[in-house]
Amino acid sequence: MPGYDRDFLRLLTEKLNIVDVASSYMHLEKKGGTYWACCPFHHEKTASFHIDEARQFYHCFGCGVSGNVITLVKELENVDFGDAVKMLAEKANLPLPENNFDGEKTAELKRKRDTLLKIMNDCAHFYLDNLNSGNADAHINYILSRKIPSNIVRAFGLGASLNYYDLPKFLLKKGYSRQDMLDSGAVSEVEGRLLDSQGGRLIFPIINAFDEVVAFGGRSLKPTDYAKYKNTKETLIFNKSKMLYNINRLKKLRRAGGLKEVIMVEGYMDTISLYMGGFKNVVASMGTSLTQEQARLIKRYAGTVLISYDGDSAGQKANMRGLEILKSEGLDVKVVPLPEGLDPDDVIKQLGSDSYSQCLADAMPLTDYKLSVARKAHDISKPEEKIRYVSDALKVVRSVESSAERELMLKNLRDETGISYESLSRDLQQVPAEKQETEEDKPRKVQDPADVHIKASRFVAAAILLGARYTQDTDISAIPFASDVHTLVAGYVKSKQLMGEKVTLSEIFDFFDEGTPEYEELCRILDLNDGNNLEGEVPQKYYFDCLKRLKEDSIAKAIEEVKKQFSATDDVEEKRQAAALLQQLVKQKEKLKSGDIR
Repeated sequence: MPGYDRDFLRLLTEKLNIVDVASSYMHLEKKGGTYWACCPFHHEKTASFHIDEARQFYHCFGCGVSGNVITLVKELENVDFGDAVKMLAEKANLPLPENNFDGEKTAELKRKRDTLLKIMNDCAHFYLDNLNSGNADAHINYILSRKIPSNIVRAFGLGASLNYYDLPKFLLKKGYSRQDMLDSGAVSEVEGRLLDSQGGRLIFPIINAFDEVVAFGGRSLKPTDYAKYKNTKETLIFNKSKMLYNINRLKKLRRAGGLKEVIMVEGYMDTISLYMGGFKNVVASMGTSLTQEQARLIKRYAGTVLISYDGDSAGQKANMRGLEILKSEGLDVKVVPLPEGLDPDDVIKQLGSDSYSQCLADAMPLTDYKLSVARKAHDISKPEEKIRYVSDALKVVRSVESSAERELMLKNLRDETGISYESLSRDLQQVPAEKQETEEDKPRKVQDPADVHIKASRFVAAAILLGARYTQDTDISAIPFASDVHTLVAGYVKSKQLMGEKVTLSEIFDFFDEGTPEYEELCRILDLNDGNNLEGEVPQKYYFDCLKRLKEDSIAKAIEEVKKQFSATDDVEEKRQAAALLQQLVKQKEKLKSGDIR
């Protein structure tokens, strides 16, 4: 894998037990010699995420993802390969070696990332110095008006952009190239002139889980035709759909003693106000609609999320899709009721922390919240509005899985509207079931389009890789696999056998780049490790049938090729050689038909 020597990666994966690492992220249940959990990469109720401790790899039989301890941390922590290696090396107490990059492209990518991070770090210090320079009166006055004390200003690294021109000059003096400055997002270009992307704004550094500044949010201090708040653009180091404000502190809280729940707010000031009020477990989506990636990120820290958005009903309706995304990831979603027209910052400032604590205590389950939104949208004193409300409410009732809960909700709806329980129950039967999964939510595993030849090749490769006992006498080098991936997998096993070493599946993931067709095919091979697919008389017979098919297909292709060569030449000697080869191939074909596949 690019970035580090394979011997170091092998040492790292050998020193760490994937079960120990995985158990810090999810609850594992041991069954026999393997461990199982609900997959962290797609929503499911029955555990299909399998960890093989002996072979040190994971595979989900639901969505098809596979990997070793490095890819597991990479995906769970939402970081790149290098950062995952860094985290694990620290955990294993192994010093990182000098990076030994496999190519110029990879080396350039790392150089670029390191440069952008350095630019953003220098920008953060530049903005901080501006705030303390005595020239940032407007910024200081705004901070004072929001009652943010100096220790919180320092803790969140707030800063000031005084104009559009000083930052580009500062960065140029530091020796950064024009292109790197633009690629960082901190600087933009208008009519050939470099400008501070957050010119004149109060600056909120956006910091990732590794305490690296990756972007900036800016708050306008004067009336503007543009957005009051804006983020720097997405870059190599910043993807807003995968980022949450204050995630760096949330990570530290989890390490310090675990988290039961996470409070989700909309923006920077809500986050800071709640933090000041003693609510440290808070993150913000920075004004963007909630995404699947953000939901998965929250799930890594806690199983319950408390949504604490503005108290106006319009905003509540707009956020319904985000709540469904959170629910689809298996999170327990509750909505914090706030006084009408107030946001979390207002509640803390005007009513105090105790009042906000009461709001948290009154947090509603998602179904109750949906009903309250529907109720606010209709005036049930009017018959036609009451009918619309009942229709919306029944859709909510239909989405509930528990029969007892449905019955209770129908009784409450009866008492609220005066419509009989029997009528409501009949109407409920007409409401179509809610789709359990959207296209976006579905597991990534797709229908296998492979032909019979590929499937036979895959089964043989899987049996060899996973050590099925009936493969022991197989001459691996003589198998005409249908795919280069299968050939590589089997070749890896043979090389280990020749060296007298143990086959460790964690190592084989380093041969393929994630997201490529080759990596996907490796995952399909590992799918065959489910249940009794590889053990018993039936799989054994199927294995030898597959071997026979592969050899028959290979010989058939060779025969066709020799026939073409025979027909294409007028040279007597070439025809004689082709005829002799054809005779050999026909004999091999007959031998296979008789059942001898050696």
